[in-house]
Amino acid sequence: MVEEQFDLPVRVTDAFGKKITHDVHVTVFRDDAAGAPRPVAVVDHGRSAEAQERVTMGRARFPVAARWLVQMGFVVAVPTRIGYGVTGGDDAEDTPGPCEARNFGPGLTAAAEQTLAVLKAMRERSDVRSDRAIVIGVSFGGATAVAVAALAPPGVDAAINFAGGAGGNPSLRPGRPCSAHMMERLFAEYGRRARMPTLWIYAENDRFFGSEHPKTWFDAFRKAGGNGEFVQLPPAGEDGHRVFVEFPALWQPLVADFLHRQGYRAAEAVR
Repeated sequence: MVEEQFDLPVRVTDAFGKKITHDVHVTVFRDDAAGAPRPVAVVDHGRSAEAQERVTMGRARFPVAARWLVQMGFVVAVPTRIGYGVTGGDDAEDTPGPCEARNFGPGLTAAAEQTLAVLKAMRERSDVRSDRAIVIGVSFGGATAVAVAALAPPGVDAAINFAGGAGGNPSLRPGRPCSAHMMERLFAEYGRRARMPTLWIYAENDRFFGSEHPKTWFDAFRKAGGNGEFVQLPPAGEDGHRVFVEFPALWQPLVADFLHRQGYRAAEAVR
């Protein structure tokens, strides 16, 4: 597996209507022995409740998951989005408002726009197929994956949402995210437009969102017309919100089966 990095100029609009142009730092993982072009998987990171942690997060990589996805036959792109870590810049994904009335939509739109910009740049590479892609996200990035699904970009086959949502703070409000009802409305809005297959994976002991809010959010998405499957794993570690990073053995069979059903045959060879 080869690891590369590049910077991509991206322009987004924040919740206050401000236009922000900044280079997004992207980490790419690929198999240097691969012959034909491969589909791309864009993997989006989450959003800490603490501003200092967002600034100091470094470079998003997810090396264990990336290696597995490369073995599945993907070229993997992991952006560190605007306002985070090595990319820096203004907080383009800020979700303003009091805890009971947070405005999550613009921040998730900004994240989705960055994801699509990375996807476009990756498809210009000779080792990447232009007609097959998936989007994966964790936490705020998981909600971003659903937002991308609602935009229905051509050639994106599926979206996978790990512990997706917004407004959580495990230190101050464990399991009780701010404006859960607003997140429910937003997922319903996405469901009215999203027709590609989506997979939602949460753990029962998620300290950001608890065990019930994710079910409510998914139900709103499905009732609005969204195409999705929901899996709630049993408690994983001290905080099931970290299942993507800390417990790959729990989710890899689920994702392999889901991707196999979307026509990604490499799933059969995974060990």
